[in-house]
Parts: sequence; C-alpha cells; structure tokens
Amino acid sequence: MTLLKISNLKLSIGRAQILKDVDLDVGRGEILGVIGESGSGKSVTAFSVMQLLPHAAQVSGSITLEGTELLTKTEAEMCAVRGRDVGMIFQEPMTALNPLKNIGDQVAETILVHSDKSRAEALATARDMLNRVGLTEDRFPLTRFPHELSGGQRQRVVIAMAIALKPKLLIADEPTTALDVTTQAQILELLKKLVAEDQMGLILITHDLAVVAGIADKIAIMKSGEVIERGETVELFANMREPYSKALLAATSHQPPRNPPTIVEDQVPVLKVENVVRDYPLPRVSLFKPGGHFRAVDHVSFTIHRGENVGLVGESGCGKSTLTRAILALEKTQGGAIHIDGEPVSCGAGASFGVRRKMQVVFQDPYGSFNPRHRVRRLVAEPFHLLGSDAPDGKAREKRIAEALENVGLSASDADKYIHEFSGGQRQRIAIARALIIHPSLIVLDEAVSALDVSIRAQILDLLADLSDRLDLSYLFISHDLSVVRAITDRVLVMKSGKIVEEGETESVFQNPQHEYTRELLAATPILETALKARGVG
Repeated sequence: MTLLKISNLKLSIGRAQILKDVDLDVGRGEILGVIGESGSGKSVTAFSVMQLLPHAAQVSGSITLEGTELLTKTEAEMCAVRGRDVGMIFQEPMTALNPLKNIGDQVAETILVHSDKSRAEALATARDMLNRVGLTEDRFPLTRFPHELSGGQRQRVVIAMAIALKPKLLIADEPTTALDVTTQAQILELLKKLVAEDQMGLILITHDLAVVAGIADKIAIMKSGEVIERGETVELFANMREPYSKALLAATSHQPPRNPPTIVEDQVPVLKVENVVRDYPLPRVSLFKPGGHFRAVDHVSFTIHRGENVGLVGESGCGKSTLTRAILALEKTQGGAIHIDGEPVSCGAGASFGVRRKMQVVFQDPYGSFNPRHRVRRLVAEPFHLLGSDAPDGKAREKRIAEALENVGLSASDADKYIHEFSGGQRQRIAIARALIIHPSLIVLDEAVSALDVSIRAQILDLLADLSDRLDLSYLFISHDLSVVRAITDRVLVMKSGKIVEEGETESVFQNPQHEYTRELLAATPILETALKARGVG
C-alpha cells in the first residue's frame, strides 16, 4: 500500500507559481530520492507535506498519508501529525536545535507533546533513541548541549528527535550536505537501517546524485517546480531521457580542463608552512595542578608554489580550520613559522597589511559573508583598505571593480545591484571577485563549493581553474568533498588529529593511497560510477 501520495500538487505565492502538477509517491520501507538544483521545488514539496508554508501560499491538489488527506487538515490537526506520523530532518542541525536546552530535553520534547508519558518515561525513551543513532550513554549523557557536539553528532540528535515516536514517514532535507565523508556515510547507513527496521517511508532530498544512487529505491528529478523524470533508481539511470537529467549526471563527475603548473624549485614559494604548532589550553582539573593543553595543529609543514592548487582534506576536528586561521593570521601559533612570498605571516605576532594583502579567502556561505545592505560595488572593493594610500580611487577604482566582476563571468553593471538579487552560484562568483580585486598571491577556498548544486559547482570549478591558469594564482582548497579536490587540485594533503598523514600528487594519492586513514576517507566517499556499478548499471 502507498504510504504517501502527492497528486497534481500546485503551489503559488502571489503571481509566482512555485509547484506545477507535482506527482510523487512513497511506500512503507521505501526510499524516494528527490533531486534537482536550488529553486527546483524540492524543499517546498516537503514543506507542503508538513504544511509548513507561508501564509500567502495557495495550494491545490492532493497529499494523502495512508489515505488521509493532509491539505484539508487544520493547523491544530497538523500539529498532531507533525512529529508523530511525519518526522523531518533539516539540513543545518545547529539551527534545528535549541542551544539553551540539553539534548535529552530536546528529544524528549516530541514524546511529551504527542503522548501521555511522564517526563521520566520520555527521558528514558530519549535515551533509547540516542543510543539507537549511535550516541551512547557512556559518551553522550542527556545533559550534553548542542555546542558540545560535532556536526555529525548534532545531526544524529536531530534524527533521534525525528524518529522518537517511530513516524510512518521521514523527510530528510539535505541531511549530509555540510558533513565530512565518513560522517556522511554513517548518517546514510543509519537512515537506511531505520527504514529497514521500522518500515517507515523516507524522502531523501539532495542535489548529490552519488548519494541517492547508492541508497534510493526510486528517484524523482525536479526542475522549475515540476517532476520532469521519475522511476526506479536502476531503470532511471540506465535510461535517462531528459537533457536536464543528463546534464546533472554529467556535472557530477565534471573535471575542469587545467594546465599543470610549472614549478620553479629555486623560486620563493607563495606559501611556506614550517613546523606550525597550535595549542589550546584545557581547564584545570585540580586546584594545585596547571591545566593541560589540546594540540590542534601538530608540527605541520608544507609549501605551495606559484600557480599551484593544493587540497587539504580530513574529517571535522582534524585541524584544517585551525591551520587555515593560522595561515590567515587570525590565530596565534605556539611554534613554527608561516611565510607568504618569503614574508613572515604569524608566529605569535600576527601579520602586517602588506602581508595580508597577499592572501584572500572565499568562504562556504557566500550570502553570510556579505553585508546585505551594501551594493556589490562596495562589497567587492572591501579589500582595498589593505592597500592604504595605494588604493585606487575615482575611475581607476571603478575600472578595477569592473575588471574583477568580468574576470568571474559577471558584468560591470552588476556592481549596482544588491547581493539578494543574485543566485547562490552568482554570489560565490562575487566572493571570488572580492578575493581577486587586490591581486593576491594566494586564495584560501574554505568549502567554497560544498553548498552549491552540481551544475553550479561545475561552473565554479571551471572558473577557478581558468583563473588559476590565466592569472597564475595559487589556491589552498579546503574541502570534505574528495571528488571536488580531485577535480581542481595538483597536490593533496590529508590531515588527521592535527598532523599531515599523507601528501602527494592528487591523482597518485587517489589511485594509490598509502595511509590507512586516506583509504578510509576514499572508501566513504560516494562515487556515482561505483554506486551505479554496484546496482548493475554501467
């Protein structure tokens, strides 16, 4: 019997039609993968099932759960459905959790709202749910708060909340986008296990075809509010018809054309990191003994030459971000040395403007890294303050802004717009333009494409490769997505517990990893071709 059936679903807000005749269904014990680019209607479809829509939304069609119509239910009736019959896992666990409540109370809340259990019984059930998702009592007591957990552990808490009452249907909206590959593999395996054990239906919303290819029973591909293609996973991948679907498939394994850099060994490297150490103090455990320290970066050394792209990979907590902040002179180090173009960056004293202008950074979330009140002209020109009296003004300033925007595939007229007027991919292009405008020697890209759709990601990677070749730029590319690192970098560094455990030419490391940890990372990475081959496609 069909668990959830969506028929002829239409949704509009004002004059804008968001969903157009959407038809989907999912049965008990079945996983439906819903894929498509940002703005395709994936999340809005999920919110329609939950009836979590703006007041101005006008909905028609039918959404039934085990034959019961959901669209005609009142808000009070839907409150009884949410959490009990339908659970939802959101993309960003930190915003889905209350930072002021411990994890035990947050999981127990759903149980208290939808059942007549006492607080003690609800907490006992919460303990069982947390155990079930791998957060065992010995390491994760109910009194832990969200800020004390890693990203993967927080996502497990959100999953425990969603399955606390064993709902009939679970909706997971991009549940692994921000997670490293090993944590992602664990979360996907956990979801698969829960579906099999509880015979619940799962709607997995993602833009990653490699993820759904390995886990989904059926797939629906959405574009501009419509389902343009659907079917059993194996059959759909074997017989894709729509050009849009084929374009998504091609973008997943896209590798930008690159010219290998010419390394001049006796030339001063763009970045030289020598035996860098970063310690954090730990609280005292005794009144009479000094507190210890935690070593986040442990005697790390490497170099990046002009025009070279180097990847830095590893799980959350391995020290990537701490090392990056040290390179950018945002954190002091307790030992070692860092040089940009031969000039010292940080060894306890920070860096001068002259050094800082040689390096720029592109962050993961382009919207969060801009002030929405300012026009693009001002946003892109922000690094000019590092040039001091050498900063251009008047026509020279306008020319540099236009040049930076045109270098990333935008037009000079875009300088007059606000950041909200652009798509996610365009915002990331503006972030890259801002990094380029003072002609730095090194650009640090911190998860710069992890939140982008596969097609937009392919465009940004092409852009980065072109800029590196054309302008002789060097990149330090930090990412948990090993397929991205393989596509864009010349060399790769693998980091674990504050140390570089393996380094070498990218293709050599991927083809013949020497360290056990590198092999674990590669084994956990979802690869579309491997997933399809395992299911008899290809």
